[in-house]
Amino acid sequence: MKHSEAFEKLVAEVMPRIKEISIEEVLEKQKSEHSFVLIDVREDHEWQQGRVPGSIHLGRGILERDIEKLVADKSTEVVLYCGGGYRSALSADNMQKMGYVNVLSMAGGIRGWRERQLPEVK
Repeated sequence: MKHSEAFEKLVAEVMPRIKEISIEEVLEKQKSEHSFVLIDVREDHEWQQGRVPGSIHLGRGILERDIEKLVADKSTEVVLYCGGGYRSALSADNMQKMGYVNVLSMAGGIRGWRERQLPEVK
């Protein structure tokens, strides 16, 4: 998907402030049963089309409003993903502003997941 120049500029501004995690690192965490919360921040219709196993849905539009109900401990490791890594980067930045100290954005998002033909929940 081609994004607007203004949107890409906004994402570029937050990238130095956040931490990214690779799809391979997420898989390793899942395999080792490492404790973390995996959140899909995409829109409802995207979630319904398929998602990463073990993920929960909290769309970007309500993330800031509802995250504290879902993840009360701000030191909990949280991995966010979206379609390609842009919305999750913006979400990670906002969560850090809210005091979360262990937030990661999955680079490549679900597109990268699908390109690797990894399992998906439909």
